[in-house]
Formats: sequence, C-alpha cells, structure tokens
Amino acid sequence: MKRFSLLIIALVFVTCAQAQNIAREAFKQDILVSANNYHAYPDKNLPALTPAPEGYEPFFINHYGRHGSRWLISPNDYTYPVEILTMGERNGKLTKRGKEVLDVCRQMLDASNERLGELSDIGAEQHQGIAKRMFQNFPQVWAGDAKVDAKSTVVIRCILSMLNEVEMLKSLNPNLRITTDASEHDMYYMNFRDTVARAAQKAAMPAIKEQMKDKIFTEKKLEKMTSRLFNDKKFVRDSIDSYRFEYILFDLVSNMQSHHAFENIDLYSGVFTLDDATDFWTYNNARWYIYSGNTSLNNYTGARAHRHLLRNFVEESDKAILSGTNSATLRFGHESVVLPLVCLMGLNGMDYDTTDITTLADHWRSYEVFPMAANVQMILYRKPGSDDILVKILLNEHEATLPIATDCAPYYHWLDVRQHFLTRAVENL
Repeated sequence: MKRFSLLIIALVFVTCAQAQNIAREAFKQDILVSANNYHAYPDKNLPALTPAPEGYEPFFINHYGRHGSRWLISPNDYTYPVEILTMGERNGKLTKRGKEVLDVCRQMLDASNERLGELSDIGAEQHQGIAKRMFQNFPQVWAGDAKVDAKSTVVIRCILSMLNEVEMLKSLNPNLRITTDASEHDMYYMNFRDTVARAAQKAAMPAIKEQMKDKIFTEKKLEKMTSRLFNDKKFVRDSIDSYRFEYILFDLVSNMQSHHAFENIDLYSGVFTLDDATDFWTYNNARWYIYSGNTSLNNYTGARAHRHLLRNFVEESDKAILSGTNSATLRFGHESVVLPLVCLMGLNGMDYDTTDITTLADHWRSYEVFPMAANVQMILYRKPGSDDILVKILLNEHEATLPIATDCAPYYHWLDVRQHFLTRAVENL
C-alpha cells in the first residue's frame, strides 16, 4: 500500500511538471511563439477540416479577425533600447553581443520612422492567405454574387487588413457584392471600451505582482540578462532601469518576425534564454488573463465586456438564416477583442476560471488564441429539407470546441449555440 501511495504521489508530481512545462516546451520548439500577441500568424501545416455531415453545405461565415503583423505602436519601443545601448557604447560598456544588438536596433529605429502601429508587409500577406483559404475551404459561401459585408475598426492597420482580404476574395470571384466600412458608428461592438471592465481590470493587476513576486524578473535574473549586453555590472546598476530596458527590448526582438527585412535576424541568441522568454510570457499571459479572462479577479468583466459583439454574431447569423442566400460578415479589429471574445464564447476551454495566477499557464495560454491576424470563423451549414442548422467554429483555422453538448462534433446545432451565446451575452455586468 505504501509503495502504491508513493507511486501515485510520484505520478502527480510528474503530471504537474508536465503541465507547467507546456508553454516552455512550445517555446523550446519555436521561441518565436513566446512573443505572444506579437507572434506572426502560424499558417504552416494547418490541419485538414472535418467534412460536414451528409447533405450539409456551408452558406454563411460569421467572422472577427485581428489585424495582421504590424510595427510597434509607441515611439519609445524603438528609441529606448537604442538610447540605453548607445549610452553603453559611449562609455565603452557594451559586450560584443551588445554592439551587434545596438546595430540591429538602430536599423529598426530608422525603418520604423513614420510607421508606428502600421500594418507590415508580412501582415498584409497574412490576410491575403487567410482569405484565399476561406474561399477554398468554403466555396459554397462565396459562389455567384454572394454578399460580403466587411467592417473594420477605425484604425488604419485594421482597415488595410480588411482591404487585403476583400481584394483577394474579389480576385477569386469578381461577382461578389462586397461592401466595406470603418466607422465610429460600429465601435460599440467592434471595439467596445467598457469603463466598468477597465476599472475592475486595473483593480486586479496587483494580484499578478503579488502572486509572481520573487518568481520572475528577480534582481539576479535581470543581472544575468544585462550582463550579456553590458560588461560592467556597476554601470548597469547605477545607470539603467534593467527591468524596463529588458522588457522593452524583448518586445522589440519579439516583433522582428513582423517584417521580411528582419525576420531572419536572430536576436534571441545570446540575449534572451529559453527561461527568460518563458518568464516574459508568463507575466504577459497573466496580464492578458486579467484583461480578458473569465475570472472573479476582474469580477467576470474581462470577457463580458465584449457581449455586444457576441450578440452581433447571433443577430447576423439569424439574418443569414432567414435570407436563405449565401453570404459572409467579416469584421476586422484587435487582439484585445479576439481574446475576450474567445473566452466569452468558451472556445477550447478559454473560459477557464481561477484566482491562482501561479498555475494559470497550466490551463490558459494566450498565445494559442491571438497571434497577429488571429481570427474566429463561425460557419453555418444547412441541408435541403431540414430546419436544423449546424455550426462549426474555427479558431485560427483550427476546429474549436464549445462547452455545450453535441452529437456531431466538431459541429454543433445552431439553436444550442444560439442559446449558449445569448446566455453569455447578458447586458448587465
């Protein structure tokens, strides 16, 4: 009995260790994934889709997509690393690797001039590819003179993402009737700013710092990181805010994959280790959970702040079912909408509820949801002679699960999905 008990305890420890290493193992395979919301859209080796039940064909796509890869938004994201490294260069305090990093950072600063927050070359290509695959995967939706209603938030990178998709669709079928729009009129559901949610999120942020205290970004870890770029520890202590510098530099390095000119330059090597990348991601993952997750830490406001969008999904689906014609509703916005929308829908268990930030990554990993150009595609299917509409949801072109019963997974019955969405999209927070 004692031997059996010890075996159970050992298995539990092994299982916990494996769970805690899920993200780290993903970054070990591809450290670019640790970029989280800066990760370029993973469009290689996409899985084959499950054929629809016999007799069913797609007739409507309900979609929300994030803009594609972009330039960083704040000028400080480019200027600050250059300023700090230049100070080190001027004082003869840079290592060989530090000099190499400074050279690349200067190139990126020059290239970013007057381009802050804009869609990148890779970002445009991502949306062209997504549109082409949507057309190929669901040809019935785009047949004939199908109506395509495309809307974007009023941000230029989102507008250009929309235009790259609809132009690709138009090239594949010139008969499509496409309308495009980007107006404040629609921002209440396209990119709603909920003051109640914002206040709750701000109040919850100390929980991250408290639970992660002494676990990441310790003085010892920061000293190791800076020692790869600077050759004088005293100079670093006296002159540099190590945390701020390393955090901003990590974002800059992470976003290099957004540009063809920089995508093949490796600044992780000799700058950030696998453990460093995991630490940065762990903190960012927890921060995004506070902003977007379904948790009492934010009084359950993070996901429900986007209830208007979820109701719009229901309304547009109802209209498409009544019209009897094939069509698509395409929306283009931000990761700060895609992630809470996925949590509100409950896709792939992302409605996970916890107050334990230290074990969050075992169950909830934001990089699985919102890379650049992230998208939710909800496809409706019908069968001649039947009123039973089926639904399949793709998250980044992978078949997703919903927390409701079905006898035809990965397909669900529309009436069940509709009720589930409306229940989650209640007005009062």
